[in-house]
Amino acid sequence: MTFAEKFTEKGQYYASKIQQNKYMQAISIGLMTLLPIMIIGAFSTLLSSMQIGVYQSMIAPFRDIIALPAQFTTNALAIYAAFSIAYKLAGLYGKEGLIPGFVSLFSFLVLTPISVFEDGELVINALTFDWLGARGLFAAMIVGVLTARLYVFFVDKNLVITMPEGVPPTIAKTFSGLVPAVLVAVLFTITAGLWKMTEFGSFHQFVYTILQIPLQSLGGSIWSLCIALLLMQLLWVFGIHGAAVVFGIIQPIMTVLSLENLAAYEAGEPMPNIVTGAFWSIYANFSAMLGLIVVLLFLSKSKQFKTIGKLGAPGAVFGIHEPLIFGLPIVMNPILAIPYILSPVVCVILGYILTITNILPIPIGMQVPFGAPVVLSGVLQGSWKLAAAQLLMIPLCALIYYPFVRILDKKNAEQELAQETQEKAAEQSMDRVIS
Repeated sequence: MTFAEKFTEKGQYYASKIQQNKYMQAISIGLMTLLPIMIIGAFSTLLSSMQIGVYQSMIAPFRDIIALPAQFTTNALAIYAAFSIAYKLAGLYGKEGLIPGFVSLFSFLVLTPISVFEDGELVINALTFDWLGARGLFAAMIVGVLTARLYVFFVDKNLVITMPEGVPPTIAKTFSGLVPAVLVAVLFTITAGLWKMTEFGSFHQFVYTILQIPLQSLGGSIWSLCIALLLMQLLWVFGIHGAAVVFGIIQPIMTVLSLENLAAYEAGEPMPNIVTGAFWSIYANFSAMLGLIVVLLFLSKSKQFKTIGKLGAPGAVFGIHEPLIFGLPIVMNPILAIPYILSPVVCVILGYILTITNILPIPIGMQVPFGAPVVLSGVLQGSWKLAAAQLLMIPLCALIYYPFVRILDKKNAEQELAQETQEKAAEQSMDRVIS
């Protein structure tokens, strides 16, 4: 067995383990389920905060109303995440997800500190948005996983109320989940009380200080992004779905970083993070493969390459690259593997340099749906400059791809010419025989 075969076999084994992990699946799919909510909030933020003087003057009387959806979507996303992650995880264990979803929502809220405000003789207890948005998202993930897993554990231990036959299924399901739900709720209520006695004051503060900030610092660096990108591209070269593996790990971090930027943009404050999921999408997802398309369509002589370029172009515009990866192929192709791995890394490093030098703006962190085309995906991140950068990086990537494609193109063109010559000779021979 060759090294490539061994790497592919081991890579597929570990990739399968990561993809089949129920906790990773629940977090990943749970967050993806929230995409409509995130898009609603992102558009609300974009429409209310676009820094155009004439536009801001025009919407001034209605700005608070336009910004209202963002307050209950982007700034409260942790609430939705706590429910959706628990719902999905319970489903992966074959259990009805609604009750554990609601219990997770309760558990998250009971762990959230209550703020007390005094206005003269009036004392107000308020649940602020401080921990309901990006700052509380990691806590929501943990709570969602723990509540669902505990609920499933209690159900599997048969700690349920069994109703007699003839009781409607809906009522029977409700009562069967009653005891597990109460047990989980009691556990998290006690946990909330215990956290109040610690130096952190709350579970949210502990997770944010000990886990979320270090992970964001690690995942939000350009070098971490490059390593993740290199790993993803390398897995694709060996025929493994690199995006599914890598995004399953980094998606929670990238989502939090993007949401922090979006909240800062809405508040009119400087955006804290350069490297986010939005940054990845703008610089790593389009220009590299569109550069390859340019080479295939306009600089190659092989009919096969031109045909693959025509077939792959529409998908590449929308960030869909499988026709090129498996059509050329790039998979198990050591020549094309080099520019395939190198070009997106060059794009993100160049994008980072142009951002820290204030030539390009920081992406606002909008959750753009998968399939949004090049240019539009840049514009939706708050500036036409980002869209222009996407376009200008296409010829750069074409230059990276050209010498490598040229090697294969020359070989393919010679083979096609030889085949055409043989076919013509065969036709001429057949004509002579017939005549």
